[in-house]
This record gives sequence, C-alpha cells and structure tokens, in this order.
Amino acid sequence: MIIIVAASTVVVRAKNARRNSDCSRENIEAIVMLKRYSYAKVKKMTNSHEHVLGKGGFGTVYKGKLLDGSGIDVAVKILKDSKGNGDEFINEVASMSRTSHVNIVSLLGFCYEGSKRAIIYEFMPYGSLDKYISENMSTKMEWETLYNIAVGVARGLEYLHNRCVSRIVHFDIKPQNILMDQDLCPKIADFGLAKLCKKKESIISMLNARGTIGYIAPEVFSKSLGGVSHKSDVYSFGMVVLEIVGAKNREMPEMSGSNNSSVYFPDWIYKDLEREETMRMFVDEMTEEEDKLVKKMVLVALWCIQTNPSDRPSMNKIVEMLEGSLEALHVPPKPLLGSPAVMVSVEESQETSSMPTSSQLEK
Repeated sequence: MIIIVAASTVVVRAKNARRNSDCSRENIEAIVMLKRYSYAKVKKMTNSHEHVLGKGGFGTVYKGKLLDGSGIDVAVKILKDSKGNGDEFINEVASMSRTSHVNIVSLLGFCYEGSKRAIIYEFMPYGSLDKYISENMSTKMEWETLYNIAVGVARGLEYLHNRCVSRIVHFDIKPQNILMDQDLCPKIADFGLAKLCKKKESIISMLNARGTIGYIAPEVFSKSLGGVSHKSDVYSFGMVVLEIVGAKNREMPEMSGSNNSSVYFPDWIYKDLEREETMRMFVDEMTEEEDKLVKKMVLVALWCIQTNPSDRPSMNKIVEMLEGSLEALHVPPKPLLGSPAVMVSVEESQETSSMPTSSQLEK
C-alpha cells in the first residue's frame, strides 16, 4: 500500500512539473517575438536612471526614450534584483504581450539578463489614476471625466476576461495600476500577479493569496467565501470605482464620526442611500446629468463588491450597466463582510504582495 501511494505521489508531481514546464515554455515563446534590449541599452535609454516616475513593491519605473532616433518617450520598469528563475517577470511580460486594447498599456520590449530585468512600455504623461485623483482633489474635477475613466477600466477588464486568446485575471486592480495617457484615457498596467487560464475555467487554483489590501476580493484570502475566479477582478474594480467617487471628499469619514483612518466605503455609502442622500458626500454642486452619472457609478460598484462571487456581475455586464440607463439599476444587497482585508486606508500607501496565509491578512 505504501509503495502504491508513493508511486501515485511521484506520478502527480511529475504531471504537475510537466504542466508547469509547458506553461513556462508557452510564456517564454510569447515574449520571444518582442524587442529584447540589453541592460546597457536600458541604462542608456533612461539616461542612467535619471528620471524616476514611481516606485512599487516589484521595482522602480523610470522615464526614458527609445534609441531608434524617434525620440518617443517610454516608461521603463526595472525590477528589483532577484536570484529566482524570473517566473513573475516572464508572467508579466507574457501576459502583456498577448494584449492589444486601447485600455491596456502597450508593451514595447523587455530586458532579461540574469537578475537584471526590465519592461519597456508606452509612457503615460498623466501618471497613475491614484496620482491624478490626489493632485486634482482640491479642484473641481469633471464628473464626466471620472465616469469615462471608470468605463474605460471596465472595458479593459472585459477584454482581458473575454477577448484575449487566454483569459487573463489581473489580481491587482487598483488606482496605482491604472495609468492615464495624454487624453486621460485609462490603461491597465502591472501584470506581475496576473494569471492566464482557459476561458471555460471558472475557478482558479492558487497557493497564496495575492493582491493589495483594500482591493482584494474576500474569496482570495478565505476559501469558505467562494472560489477564486475572474470575479475577483470584478470586486477590485468595484473598490476602485468607490475610490474614484469617494476621493472627491476624503475627509467625509472623519466628518461622519469615525475614529478609524480606514473606512469601509460601502457602509458609508449605504447609509446615504437609505436616507436618499446619495450625494451628501460631495461638496460641489452637480447638474442633473452629473448626478445620474455618479449614482450609476455608485450602484454598479456596490454590485461589484458583493461578498459572494456569483452575485457579482461579469465585466461585460458591468460595461452594459455603466453605459445603460440609471433607471435600469437598483440598490444591491448590503455586503455581509466588513473585514480589514476589504477596507481602504485613507492615510496608508498600499503595497502589492503575495500573501501566504489568511491569518497574516487578518492581522
């Protein structure tokens, strides 16, 4: 009996190793077609890393120019030195190389020299959505612009989920990973945590939770709440939309009597909905049309963050809801979950990570 069990284990491990090998081979083949740069050229491209655009958990992004004489500006993400086999790097480059959509950042090339790894992609003059909102928070931003940003991100995710050769689940949708071009068109970036899967697959197997606290779907860190799937991106999108809406007045949580710097947005918004005072949180006056746009964003976002993944709409339905009439929408049930893992911190910066245990998240 022991011999049989041992033999079975070896067979399973062999199959898993073969599957992982096939996946890596497929990913490597995907990036071979891209322009590959030496690290020396990457350094020259960024003028020895002179202009920093931003920093994150995986590395630093610099502004650069292509070396082909065109003078085209680019963004160069140089990953932290790593002694690993580069699985996350290959995963990100392979994922981005499979995409072509107006709301997805275009990949222009890469560098892979041992521990020296870099990704070259189109330059976004307005930076991240997070930066755009924070810099314009004190001014009167156009609600139609914010609505169009939400619709653009929704279309980008719908493309990743339904219209790529392989379904891509991003797993780290947040304002910091949404970049803005010169026309304020939003583009999804940073595919370091993305997973590729067959379109017919509904549940994704993961060893570790992944994402950024404040945007992680509850099922990602607690299997009892449902299976992890593309609906996990839907949850993150909902929290991003609530961030867009709530960022118009970030002092509202304190004004409402909260002693916590982290406020669970839905609790805040549902109270306004119950009082039929949805717009109470906004200081500036709105036109009737703007009022409808904001209400639509709020209602769609609340549908996206339902605790049970099966209760959340798909991204193609979300695009339909955002572009449809307000009268067709109704208030969804209030989510039952209000744990720290789904709370957005007003003060703290969120770091992207892969988290090994749910107990660490709960802390």
